[in-house]
Amino acid sequence: MGKADLSVAPVLWQNVAMTAPAFVLVAMTALAAPKAASTGGRAAAQRPNVLFIAVDDLNTALGTYGHPIVKSPNIDRLAARGVRFDRAYTQFPLCSPSRVSLFTGLRPDKTGVFELKTDFRTVIPDVVTLPQLFGRAGHHVVRVGKMFHYGVPADIGTSGLDDARSWHEVVNPRGRDKDEEDKVVRLLPGTGKGLGATLAWFASDGADDEFTDAKVAAETSKMLEQNRDKPFFIGCGFYRPHVPWIVPKKYFDLYPLHRMEVAKIPAGDRDDKPPPAFTVTPANHGRPDDEIRPLLRAYYASISYMDAQLGKVLDTLDRLALWDRTIVVLWGDHGWHLGEHGLWQKQSLFEESARVPLIIAAPGFAGGKASAAVVETLDLYPTLADLARLAAPKDLAGKSLRPLLVRPTAPWSRPAYTQVRRGAAGSEFFGRSVRTARFRYTEWDDGKRGVELYDHDRDPGEHTNLATLPANAKVVRDMKALLAAARR
Repeated sequence: MGKADLSVAPVLWQNVAMTAPAFVLVAMTALAAPKAASTGGRAAAQRPNVLFIAVDDLNTALGTYGHPIVKSPNIDRLAARGVRFDRAYTQFPLCSPSRVSLFTGLRPDKTGVFELKTDFRTVIPDVVTLPQLFGRAGHHVVRVGKMFHYGVPADIGTSGLDDARSWHEVVNPRGRDKDEEDKVVRLLPGTGKGLGATLAWFASDGADDEFTDAKVAAETSKMLEQNRDKPFFIGCGFYRPHVPWIVPKKYFDLYPLHRMEVAKIPAGDRDDKPPPAFTVTPANHGRPDDEIRPLLRAYYASISYMDAQLGKVLDTLDRLALWDRTIVVLWGDHGWHLGEHGLWQKQSLFEESARVPLIIAAPGFAGGKASAAVVETLDLYPTLADLARLAAPKDLAGKSLRPLLVRPTAPWSRPAYTQVRRGAAGSEFFGRSVRTARFRYTEWDDGKRGVELYDHDRDPGEHTNLATLPANAKVVRDMKALLAAARR
């Protein structure tokens, strides 16, 4: 049959376990682990492995990022081994567009994915994804949990809107949280929204190992064990802290309600901002603090639960002595509002929605360092290709972060771009934002529906819109030119 090509390899679906509550579905290519591409099997064996950890709806409320309350010892432990990027930004603060952008290395305008239903292969059918690149070079590529998009919680236990061409093997864990969805408490029970779009939580009596993220950790550890002696690219996709926040009660107990600090919203915060800036569902502007504190506790509890499961994966890397030949990436697909500007969830162009956690621990680079450079999540594709000495596609929009791994304070002047879509079908328009080291500039519908400018040196909360002040005319012109450059 010749060499395996992940862009065309047929996929055979096979049930390998059907014992509740952990139904696992594994997909295998019709071929065995593919032979290496033209570089040869020996070259592939000498390249570093990749463990790519994606966390759904994780913002920077983490110990390593300076959060005063959240307990994330294992993410902090990973940061101590690698470089933490303090100003990393998603290209689209919604699951499917952000993930497709990262794994293709292309901006959303190129992928054509702006919502949760479009299969990017219908727009760019021949694109080579990041895991495909590694698969073609001889690595065994595996997905455990959520890498490309599928709905949470509805699609847990399935492959959802996955890309079959990108993987040799996939595992779709399902845990107790799926069976306890009818027990959740909702802040807004009358909205009619599905659980993936509401603020809902449940402090379960279950043990850690019964929940989906524990099964993600266990299956990832199993894949590390099985592939320890051959080159691999393993995607490990955790589900929490995506809503509904269903995790063991002991993690809720870590966060007493009286310690939950509700975001302070200055009077008139919305007065100088365009209306599309706040078109996010659900919006809970003005709700009392005693309704907000349980939400903060549930989000933080979900982070700590996920972090504990991540610790099991890191322990496996320790036990198998894989750190000296494995690049480990931890990434959040987008930020998440916790009441700032009266907003919750994602899909805004404010900092809390656009900024993401990003940590890279790679052999040969010093750990425990932080970079303040403004970077984008689509920089990960060229970075991993560079570190693995693979020839990346020529049309990637990002740039390798290698210089910042070598020296986190190295000069870096690239801006970051984030966009969202607003409006009903047939009358959609975009909000587009550019972030530099000092400023964020945003245009809604190319400026026809409003413009925003924030000075992060003086206003990190983005409370004062400076765009219309005559004294800032030159800054606006310069930022406008940067924003236009992203579309050329």
